[in-house]
Amino acid sequence: MKIIHQLKEMQRDTALHRSEGKSVGLIPTMGALHEGHLSLIRAARQENDRVVVSIFVNPTQFGANEDFDLYPRNLVTDAKLAEESGADVIFNPSAKDMYPSDLCTSITMGSIAEGLCGRYRPGHFDGVAIVVNKLFNLVNPHRAYFGQKDAQQVQVIRKMAEDLNMGVEIVACPIIREADGLAMSSRNVYLKPEERISARLLSQALREGQEWVKKDLQDPEVLREKLRQILESDPAIQVQYIEIVHPESLHPLKNLEKPILIALAVFIGSTRLIDNIIIT
Repeated sequence: MKIIHQLKEMQRDTALHRSEGKSVGLIPTMGALHEGHLSLIRAARQENDRVVVSIFVNPTQFGANEDFDLYPRNLVTDAKLAEESGADVIFNPSAKDMYPSDLCTSITMGSIAEGLCGRYRPGHFDGVAIVVNKLFNLVNPHRAYFGQKDAQQVQVIRKMAEDLNMGVEIVACPIIREADGLAMSSRNVYLKPEERISARLLSQALREGQEWVKKDLQDPEVLREKLRQILESDPAIQVQYIEIVHPESLHPLKNLEKPILIALAVFIGSTRLIDNIIIT
């Protein structure tokens, strides 16, 4: 497996393999790889001749007082896990190369980035869009793989790729969960033992929500309140939002006609966690 740091070297590597008729799959990550990431690498391995994993903690998607400086970084461990899961290349550029001092281009994602997490993290998805755009230009993949846990991110990137005629297939892969249902996330390591127990309520609430929809509950506001009651039954959980939207447009639903995306964000202590479920 190769580890590439230089932008032009990454472009040359992909150009060579594409010239040989090989397909390229990209998994954009910020490192701290866990089983969720590794499932994306294995999916890409099945569908592509060349698998590239980017590891870059992107400063433009962190807001003020967020955890950029604390975000876990361990390239040696990440590279070993990626290679074992089927990666051919680790692309690990530097921030000064990705964002030179004279950079003056930006991307604004508009309405699809305004609800859900975007309401509470202004500028976050613009930062996601610019780095993914740059990664697509540098790696030039046929397919790019993202986890469904970040449901809004998937739709933001899908919309960007469509709007800008990028020719990259965006593949959303299922959420990978711990044995107790907690969605895998690099931020789970921040949870104290007692907070980790509280975090189980997120997936439990979503499963309950799915059952209420199956029982023909029609009012999104009633469903939202039921979910809030479950989450707030634990005083350690502070609900940031519970949203019931269409899984592609992310528009709020006026009634519970399928398909439905139930998405939520909470704070447990200082750790922000998100989770979601799609009901079809």
